[in-house]
Amino acid sequence: MKLKRYLLVTKPGIIMGNLISTVGGFLLASQGHPDWLVMVATVIGSALVVASGCAINNWIDRDIDARMERTKKRVTVTGVMSPAAALAHGVLLGVLGFACLAWFTPMVTVYCVAFGYVIYVGVYSLYMKRNSVHGTLVGSLSGAMPPVAGFCAAAGEWNTGALILMLMFCLWQMPHSYAIAIFRQEDYKRAGIPVLPVVRGITAARRQMVAYIIAFAVACVALQVAGYAGYGYMAVAVATSLYWLKLALDGRQTDNHVKWARQVFVFSIITVTALSVSMAVDGKQPRQQVASLTQLVHHV
Repeated sequence: MKLKRYLLVTKPGIIMGNLISTVGGFLLASQGHPDWLVMVATVIGSALVVASGCAINNWIDRDIDARMERTKKRVTVTGVMSPAAALAHGVLLGVLGFACLAWFTPMVTVYCVAFGYVIYVGVYSLYMKRNSVHGTLVGSLSGAMPPVAGFCAAAGEWNTGALILMLMFCLWQMPHSYAIAIFRQEDYKRAGIPVLPVVRGITAARRQMVAYIIAFAVACVALQVAGYAGYGYMAVAVATSLYWLKLALDGRQTDNHVKWARQVFVFSIITVTALSVSMAVDGKQPRQQVASLTQLVHHV
C-alpha cells in the first residue's frame, strides 16, 4: 500500500481518459505519418502533468472530499498518505512532465498543457469549484487541453484544428459534468460545492445539457467541414451526438433522475472515446492551408 498510494493519489482513471484523447488529437494532426518519438514523449509528459494536477487537487480538496461518499476513502482523506507527501509527489510529477514536454515536443504543446494545468490547479481547484456555479465551465477549459496538446505536438502550431478540438472537448465536458453532479447531487450538497443542479435545480441543468450537446454536435461536424477529418469520422460524430442528445431529452419524461443521469454520463464516455478513435484513424490534410491561424494573421 505504501507504493500504491502514490498511484491512487494521481487518479489513474482520469489519466487514462485524458491520454486516449491526447493520442486521438496527435494522430489526427499526423495525417497518417506520426513521429512516434514525439508521440511517446507527448503521452508520457502529458500523463505526468495530469497526474501532478490530480495529486495536488487531492491535496487541496481533502477537506471537502471527507464529506463526500464518493471521495471519502481517498488516501489524502483516510490518512494513508500525508498532505505533505501528496503535495511533494504532485510537484515532482509536474516538474518531470513539463521537462519531458519541453525537451521533446514543440513549445506550443508546453503552452497548451501549462494553460490547462494552471486552470485546473489554480483557478478551478483553489477558487471556482468552491465559490461559483460557473466552476464547471472554467474547469472545462482544462479538460479540453489533452487532445489540443496532442494535436499541437504533431502539427507544431496552434491552428484552426486545435481551436475546433478545444471547442469540442470544452462543450463535451459540460453535460458530462452536469450528469455526474445530478447523480451525485447529495454528495455535492454535503460538501457545499455550488454545481448547477444543486444551485438551480435539475430542470435547469437538463436544459443546459441539451443546449451543450447540440453545440457539441455542431463543433464535431465543423472538424470535418474544415477538412481535418473524413466522412467516417463524420458518421461516428453524428451518430453518437444524436443518440447522446436523445438521452438528454429523455430526462423530460423520467422521475428517476439518478438513473437517467448515469445513462447520460456513461454514454458521454462512449462518445468521447469513439470520437477520439475515429479522428485518429480518419484524419486528413485540411483542404486549405490558410486554415492555420498563424497564416491568417500573417495575411492580415
